[in-house]
Amino acid sequence: MRGVLHRFVAVVGLCLGLYASALAQSPPEAVAGGVAPAAAAVALTRPSLAAQDTVNAAHTGWMMTSTALVLLMTLPGIALFYAGMVRKKNVLNTMASVVAIAALVSLLWFAAGYSLAFTPGNAWLGGWERAGFAGLDFDLVGGKLAVSHVAPHIPESVYAMFQLTFAIITAALLVGALVERMRFSAMLVFIGLWTLVVYAPVAHWVWEPGGWLAQMGALDFAGGSVVHVNAGVAGLVCAWFLGRRTGYGREPFEPYSLGLTMAGAGLLWVGWFGFNAGSAVAADGRAGLAMAVTHLAAAAGALAWMLGEWVVRGRPSLLGLCSGLVAGLVAITPAAGFVTLRSAVVIGLVAGLACYWGATGLKRLLRVDDSLDVFGVHGIGGIVGSLLTGVLASRTVGGVPGSLLTQAIGVGAVMAYSLVVTAALLWLVNFAMGLRVDEQSEQTGLDIAQHREHLGG
Repeated sequence: MRGVLHRFVAVVGLCLGLYASALAQSPPEAVAGGVAPAAAAVALTRPSLAAQDTVNAAHTGWMMTSTALVLLMTLPGIALFYAGMVRKKNVLNTMASVVAIAALVSLLWFAAGYSLAFTPGNAWLGGWERAGFAGLDFDLVGGKLAVSHVAPHIPESVYAMFQLTFAIITAALLVGALVERMRFSAMLVFIGLWTLVVYAPVAHWVWEPGGWLAQMGALDFAGGSVVHVNAGVAGLVCAWFLGRRTGYGREPFEPYSLGLTMAGAGLLWVGWFGFNAGSAVAADGRAGLAMAVTHLAAAAGALAWMLGEWVVRGRPSLLGLCSGLVAGLVAITPAAGFVTLRSAVVIGLVAGLACYWGATGLKRLLRVDDSLDVFGVHGIGGIVGSLLTGVLASRTVGGVPGSLLTQAIGVGAVMAYSLVVTAALLWLVNFAMGLRVDEQSEQTGLDIAQHREHLGG
């Protein structure tokens, strides 16, 4: 046990040392580019204090609502969606994983994640000025409050919380690739490191105006690359690294309750309005359009998957409809603030069919036990949506042109970084403490083996 702890301490020290080295090379300030309309409209180039009367009450109210909606997508959305698809003996472990990730990522975002993602630093990583939410002040007597240079018309506390919900759901998506075979303690250590070393830098690249992909003009309105491509590729690496579940391909893995999965999918559909329309960071016409295209893409994705399954297998399924609507939601995410309503339907239809193939034909080709199709749905859907954003983006809607080449570079960079660093983190955690439960625990089920709990009935 002592040897395991020593190796774990060495791993954490190595990661912190790499971060310190990167930050030491950061310039003191990076001028915000023209990626976020709010940032371009004001002179702020970094988070600062502003007069309270500069904050827009309507925008703030909508962003607080959106924050709650996005958190709803994880708790209980993702928890129900995933728990319904695993076997009965692993339902509580799946739910516990999602809840624990939400708590862990929240504290890590407070400690360092937000600062590393959304403060000026260099093109690759932000700085430490908001570590521990330092400077997120509210001075009632002096009439001042903190605002972000990315969203200067709402309190920075609201913006930091909104972005926290994105970090939470991205990490929670990985559970779908890990279920039924990963040690709970190892999962928490891996997710914690992944949030700081993978998610935060990628968010900085794309969404902080000084990030290198933002400067290049890559379009990602609400997380096609940052959330879905990132999590999809990481999930595929996790599934490969862990290996197949015992009995995979030889015995039926009956889902516990597709009713729970449908309830989770419904919560995802509703919560996604906050995810996409909230990414306008304003209660305005662009947010309204983002909400409309989100709904249409989800509907198109559900019907496209259903029809594909109907043709190939001779019957539609509830699980297929739920997976298809998520595929449509994933694919419209990067495009939501840049495309027309007609384009949204096209994106949803293409994503529904592409993700159906990703969860069936591609999964068989890859021969990887991506248990709940994190890559097949989120990875493929994120890639399709990001690339189609480059093709279908309307200058009239978003104010910027699309570029397929730029989008491809952005997707490729996120895929490569997520793949390599996720694999490295898994190796380090496996070296320090081991990743996978023993075969007996897997046969018994992780509810009992990891938590000493079980479902009644």
